[in-house]
Amino acid sequence: MKRFLIVVDMQKDFVDGALGSKEACAIVPAAVRKIEAFDGEIFATFDTHFDNYMDTAEGKKLPVPHCIKGTEGWQLNKDIAAALAKKKYTPVEKLTFGSVDLPKLIKKAAGGEEFTLELIGLCTDICVISNALLLKASFPEVPIAVDEKCCAGVTPAKHDAAIETMKSCQIDIL
Repeated sequence: MKRFLIVVDMQKDFVDGALGSKEACAIVPAAVRKIEAFDGEIFATFDTHFDNYMDTAEGKKLPVPHCIKGTEGWQLNKDIAAALAKKKYTPVEKLTFGSVDLPKLIKKAAGGEEFTLELIGLCTDICVISNALLLKASFPEVPIAVDEKCCAGVTPAKHDAAIETMKSCQIDIL
């Protein structure tokens, strides 16, 4: 059985940059250990915006420029980047919270074999949950898990709420 790890938006702007938090910084060591120990294929998503971010629907609701492609904030956190550099991984740029391309890429990588999915990353209550639910909708019979120790939300309360929502949607919480 194939195993896939999805590392969601572990970028500088979400860890210790424009939208960073102490909770996001705190999960980096656990996420690094998870990546280094993982035996399977890895996909890493990149929240990707452009210079016109403030003119977008998201920019109007969250007026904090972040993850502008080509900037330092768009890059992976240095410790995550170092862990991923030791592995083969597929980068996935996404222009919104969830990647509609990710299920297609996973299906192709699975090559008809059975597989499991595990997600880690930021932010639990926005991009992690969005991708987890897209994957659950795409692969309803596939075991999907989220390692809550390797995730952080916008706030601890929102992290907890997202974890409960994913549990309700039959996503396993590790």
